[in-house]
Amino acid sequence: MPPSSPLPDCSVIVPVYRQWDAVRPLLRALEAQSLGLGCFEVVLVDNAPAPCPPYPQADLDLRVIHCPRPGAYAARNAGLADAAAPVLAFTDADCRPGPDWLAEGLRVLNGGDPGPDLVAGAIALQPADPARPNLYEQFDLLTGMRQARYARRGYGATANLLVRRAVFEVVGPFDAGRYSGGDAEFCRRAVAAGHALHYAAGAVVAHPARDSWPALAAKARRVKGGQIVNGPYWRRALWLLRTLAPPVDHCARLLRHPRPPAAPARRLRLCGLRLGLWGVELAEVIRLSTGGRPRRG
Repeated sequence: MPPSSPLPDCSVIVPVYRQWDAVRPLLRALEAQSLGLGCFEVVLVDNAPAPCPPYPQADLDLRVIHCPRPGAYAARNAGLADAAAPVLAFTDADCRPGPDWLAEGLRVLNGGDPGPDLVAGAIALQPADPARPNLYEQFDLLTGMRQARYARRGYGATANLLVRRAVFEVVGPFDAGRYSGGDAEFCRRAVAAGHALHYAAGAVVAHPARDSWPALAAKARRVKGGQIVNGPYWRRALWLLRTLAPPVDHCARLLRHPRPPAAPARRLRLCGLRLGLWGVELAEVIRLSTGGRPRRG
């Protein structure tokens, strides 16, 4: 951006790890924002070991930087160091922000006296066919990305998170050593330092529902690494104890939940899927406790 140009109101930061085909529809969604295109910039962070041009183009204030250190949180830190605006908006390469995402997120961020310093926007999981989600998509719809619940607990997922730059200046950046859970850890630090976090139901970002066993298993391994390897000892011990216990409560909720089809066989298959993922989590705990390193994905 030329030195004489006015600063944007918001910088959108997106880590990209070999997902450039997914980035094109993301950029189209950003081009359709109701917030004026001159009010925000977009920083794409190429997180591959070596740069992967050619990069996509768009009718946006857009630039691509490279971050060779692996991990989405390391890439987000590189993006916020390069960004120019006083507000940083985070989303993912495979997400599709709604047209009022930035306008509504900034409205909530600037509302009140004082307003919040962090805004966690709504995340709408979307199956390929909303009328007929497959078993894996339905499981993800019921168990994944519950942003309103996260916000009540004092954090938000970086698939849809707006943060004032001043917060990073006070509490520091994301934990670049994490592959999972860095958003929750950062938000907890910020809230503990006195920065308010609000939920914005109208600032919506769509996220594809995971549609296969490999996708769900990869997420389970990545999340388990973030829980068991990082954070204070007491929290890691708590996650270990939770992992060792059979997920009876999760299965009970799946059986009682009003959204799955009424067919008992379908509900039982969802429970079987949860038990299978428990096995994946146990295997990952054993691997990590014998010297294995957390997985990126």
